[in-house]
Amino acid sequence: MLILQTDRDALLKPLQAVIGIVERRHTLPILANILIQNQNGKTTLLATDLEIQIHTEGPPSEAGDFAITTNAKKLHDILRALPDWATVRLEYADNRLTLKAGKSRFNLQTLPAEEFPTMNVAEAVHNRFSLTQEQLKNMLAQVQYSMAVQDIRFYLNGLLMETEGNQLRLIATDSHRLAYISAAIDADLPKSEIILPRKTVLELSKLLNRPDEEVQIELLDNQVRFSCNQTVIVSKIIDGKFPDYNRVIPLDNDKIFLIGRTALLGALERSAILANEKFRGVRLQIAPGVLRVSCSNNEQEEAQEELEIAYQGSELETAFNISYLMDVLRNSQSEDVQLAFGDAKRPTLATLPDNPDFKYIVMPILI
Repeated sequence: MLILQTDRDALLKPLQAVIGIVERRHTLPILANILIQNQNGKTTLLATDLEIQIHTEGPPSEAGDFAITTNAKKLHDILRALPDWATVRLEYADNRLTLKAGKSRFNLQTLPAEEFPTMNVAEAVHNRFSLTQEQLKNMLAQVQYSMAVQDIRFYLNGLLMETEGNQLRLIATDSHRLAYISAAIDADLPKSEIILPRKTVLELSKLLNRPDEEVQIELLDNQVRFSCNQTVIVSKIIDGKFPDYNRVIPLDNDKIFLIGRTALLGALERSAILANEKFRGVRLQIAPGVLRVSCSNNEQEEAQEELEIAYQGSELETAFNISYLMDVLRNSQSEDVQLAFGDAKRPTLATLPDNPDFKYIVMPILI
């Protein structure tokens, strides 16, 4: 039975929107599959790992109602390997899905669609707002690199989304550094806090590819729903208490100067070549008119850089994980960054002169 005939890209693009959450190794083999179904002439593709669920519109079909599941990665890889101009035919018979394109033919195994597990999506919407995809994508880009990775404190393996009045705030921390961004939105919202899982944040960032179009965000019972580009992500939220980020933002650091972002990033990237591979430490020496950057390693190798700065305060020497400093510089677009230091044991605050709603705090280290 012919179930779908379409251009290769018309099937590949919606598949790429959902495949990111598909687990290759899972206790439930069917979770390696994607659910393709057609109801009333509308085709949808759905994938889930039982924590996150993504569904999107696929190319139209005239085959009538159907529902099949097949291996998502294999289908994706086959479509990617076909020529851009290929016409794809999907046929289903005897529990097998056959993909034909020109003289190419691929037989794929299927599993029963009725066994495909889908998340129970909460009905009650407690909060709803929207903003442009460009605005949300930029906000995520400026904080998501600070999320922890597989930390035993599970609430750090995600990102805090906080709403209050017309403010949307995103905060991420791994306890060694913290990134904060806020923005005004066209809404009047009650105060609420949710922690988005890391995987949800990364998949959402990929989806936000139409800058001028809006993304709608809905807070449900222990879930959050994002809708844009004919695609819907439903995700569970992390049940935990996020740290009080206001307590760690230093307000009285008095050694302050502006520096060119690309100049500082270049100095750090060059110095990082000779940094200790395990500790990744970099020394910063601040003196009137100059910032000295230095790294060394166990082979007695050393890198030194000097940058001119408009600073006339007292001298200071401190040290940081060099990767944490490069992260904030790489994920910002401003020409300059302002650095505010206290003493060698206090966290440093980085801000952007052209974006007062952004803050980045990094803890010093001993080297």
